[in-house]
Amino acid sequence: MKTTDKIIIIDLEATCWKGPVPQGQVNEIIEIEICVLDTKTGIISKNEGILIKPERSTVSPFCTELTTITQELLDQEGISFEQACNELRIQYNSYQYTWASYGAYDLNMLKQQCKFRGLDYPMAQNHINVKTLFTKVKGLKRKVGMKGALEMLEIPLEGTHHRGVDDANNIAKILDWCLNTSAKAESCCLTKEVQFS
Repeated sequence: MKTTDKIIIIDLEATCWKGPVPQGQVNEIIEIEICVLDTKTGIISKNEGILIKPERSTVSPFCTELTTITQELLDQEGISFEQACNELRIQYNSYQYTWASYGAYDLNMLKQQCKFRGLDYPMAQNHINVKTLFTKVKGLKRKVGMKGALEMLEIPLEGTHHRGVDDANNIAKILDWCLNTSAKAESCCLTKEVQFS
């Protein structure tokens, strides 16, 4: 098992459209939102949003409305997906730490894009699905979205939903609550990530 005294939280934003994917384009990661949760203190640090320039798609008006990210912003400030993966390895030692996301989308999207581009997967194999964990710890019959989980916990949604480090930071708060609420939570829901696919 990878180190769990600190857990990397990741939330991805990707190109999207209102309706079917336009011919010749694909969903691509355009931002990796990341922070680190200290599981002993609850302190959230190293908040960062890594902007990524898409190679096989463009940002639609719907995507901009949802995320506030524009094609112009990515053209000016975005880096390549490969550079972003390298930044995860170098700045966060991502292969050494357990990581978490809200649901399985981020896990699957990251693995698919690495496979498609022939890149080494930058994360550890241990992954916490915070949505599944929250459902179990809270004793819910069905899963709820991140915003719904925050409302249940009476934790204000910080920042802009679907943008920047805000979502990763909000997810970290939910994970911290889960780990503090149930001593068994980590052991029952922390497994090899393939089980969450």
